[in-house]
Amino acid sequence: MIRKISLILIGIAAVATTAISIAKPGKKKPSVFSWVNIPEQLPGRCQHQVFRSASLDVDIGYCIYLPPGYGKKVNIKRRYPVVYHLHGGRPGSEAKSVKLARFVDIGIKGEKIKPVIYVFANGGPVSWYNMPGNKKAQGEDVFVKELIPHIDRAYRSDANRGGRAIEGFSQGGRGTSRIMFKYPELFCSAAPGGSGYGPEKKIQQSNGEESKALKFTPGDDAWSLAKKYANRKQRPVFPILIWCGDKGFNYETNLEYLEYLNNELKVEAGQLIAPGIAHSASQIYEKHGIKLMQFHQRNFSH
Repeated sequence: MIRKISLILIGIAAVATTAISIAKPGKKKPSVFSWVNIPEQLPGRCQHQVFRSASLDVDIGYCIYLPPGYGKKVNIKRRYPVVYHLHGGRPGSEAKSVKLARFVDIGIKGEKIKPVIYVFANGGPVSWYNMPGNKKAQGEDVFVKELIPHIDRAYRSDANRGGRAIEGFSQGGRGTSRIMFKYPELFCSAAPGGSGYGPEKKIQQSNGEESKALKFTPGDDAWSLAKKYANRKQRPVFPILIWCGDKGFNYETNLEYLEYLNNELKVEAGQLIAPGIAHSASQIYEKHGIKLMQFHQRNFSH
């Protein structure tokens, strides 16, 4: 039975460094992609950092929110849980969602949630997807296999499954859906929001093809991976929360995906539906984001 909670749900711009042009379907001019994008403004307690990718041999940018007290000597041995937020849109940019960090800071200062680290990553040329045959467009692998280990080395993160959560909105919701089912042993909770499950269904039904310009590995879609996860023996179980606005253009397919998980696959998933809200993560965070943050907090091992 689907749990119903009323709620609501972002984006920002990027500046490019090492640029790659990525064509968007339906648009003549390609978008400019860079693995390093420095935001024009950073919310308080946020930093922009880079790490060196061993697989790509380039610097990769990310933004990180460190909670109050992180730098104090009294907390030098304290480890903090981490929420990874996957931005929407294509191509990737770590600057796109970082403004959400201010809501996290408000939640901590108001003692609605305990101190937590938030990481805003760069999804790569085709956000959160690995592109077959393109070694420079492996956004999923860079995130899962390089950024997460880097965060656990460079910061006092709780480097265990019980201290790591994943969420995302729109294209980031698609990435969250796929990654959570491919790597369930990495996360204690997952919250895909406003996901484009329609395009994911097209990929499933078209042998990996989303459009003439975008063809992925067959089976690398949210529907196929959920089924594969459901069929696993002794699969790692984790709470799932799907969130979206009921005026968003992905609303109907989010309900369809919830039905698919809960009733067909018997994979339990809850929902946060934002009445009167269109396709906007920032509006959900502004009005009811604390409930989303508390969802992850309830599942951290501490």
